[in-house]
Amino acid sequence: MQGYLRKDGKKGIRNTVVVAYLVECAHHVARNIVSKIDHEDVQLIGFPGCYPNEYSLHMMETLCTHANVGGVVLVSLGCEGFNREQLAATITSSGRPVETLVIQKCGGTKTTIEAGIEKANAIFDEIQSTPRVEMPVEDLVIGTICGGSDGTSGISANPAVGVCFDKLIAANATCIFEETGELIGCEHIMAHRAETPEIAEQLITCVEKAEKYYTKMGYGSFAPGNAEGGLTTQEEKSMGAYAKSGASNINGIIKPGEVPYKKGLFLMDVVPDGEPKFGFPNIADNQEIVEMIASGAHIVLFTTGRGSVVGSAISPVIKICANPETYRNLSEDMDVNAGAVIEGNATVDQVGEEIYQQILKVANGAPSKSEELGHKEFLLTYKTFENLGPSCLR
Repeated sequence: MQGYLRKDGKKGIRNTVVVAYLVECAHHVARNIVSKIDHEDVQLIGFPGCYPNEYSLHMMETLCTHANVGGVVLVSLGCEGFNREQLAATITSSGRPVETLVIQKCGGTKTTIEAGIEKANAIFDEIQSTPRVEMPVEDLVIGTICGGSDGTSGISANPAVGVCFDKLIAANATCIFEETGELIGCEHIMAHRAETPEIAEQLITCVEKAEKYYTKMGYGSFAPGNAEGGLTTQEEKSMGAYAKSGASNINGIIKPGEVPYKKGLFLMDVVPDGEPKFGFPNIADNQEIVEMIASGAHIVLFTTGRGSVVGSAISPVIKICANPETYRNLSEDMDVNAGAVIEGNATVDQVGEEIYQQILKVANGAPSKSEELGHKEFLLTYKTFENLGPSCLR
């Protein structure tokens, strides 16, 4: 594989310019910049909130300096609480070109759109000279989420991703699985796979936190659509979700936007710390995808039984369909038919190998189905996190 070598040493599999709005009031202008350029490598991201939030700033810093991002245009209204100066400084220090447009100072909507098109095109032209270098499998960071799970998810797509993860870990790559709200009941099973006793304790603690959070919210991760798809209990859903992690040692826990500090397998703790303040931890699958990308994921594996059509900005999404009927209904959106396991046409190991080969193809430039169809969804909301501590975990 060949990757794009950034000045900060990161290697990316895509060479993207992101146009980032820093408040909802700037969303329309930023969206028009991207739509008028109409190029797959110029993409829209942003944060809609007006008052500042440490989590959202950190997320935007990590997203705008992601290995797949070559340069950035920031679009600000001008009076929002987002710290645009710090974000621009972080991007500059990473060696990426960045331009900031403040609508209140640019002359309004039309003028800012015209300036944004000019700036984004200039950055796009500049990053075409980014050097290409060898990028072995061990340089990859791969995340996984599940959405629209049904009774087939835990016996086809999810365990197949687990097989793929074990193969990636054996090749010294880095893998991230989620989410603690869907792993309730699995914490002690996970603890037996922990690299150290300290990590085992933290695995249990973060799942217990998720259970308390969801209890206070009055709503768990088991949705009506899961029941309609044949899942019977939270425990059944949890075990199915857990299967995505494979059988390798769990080497650590990270919060959204934290990059794994070494090679190996990491659990992402997506549930905010402290008392519930901002609503449900993950209101849509795309928020989880964005959190994976902010933690460095070059590619996100998305398993689904009921079906989904989404992709993401910045990093490709590979969709793995657990249910053969769903695959037939949504084949144009699915990359891998894990439903072949259900119908006896493939083994879990064979589908795991197929997912692995699909990762290599997409990492080497082949578009995923969501990329071909132009899906570039993005979602970032308010959250609050604390440092995991203690230093012995690292």
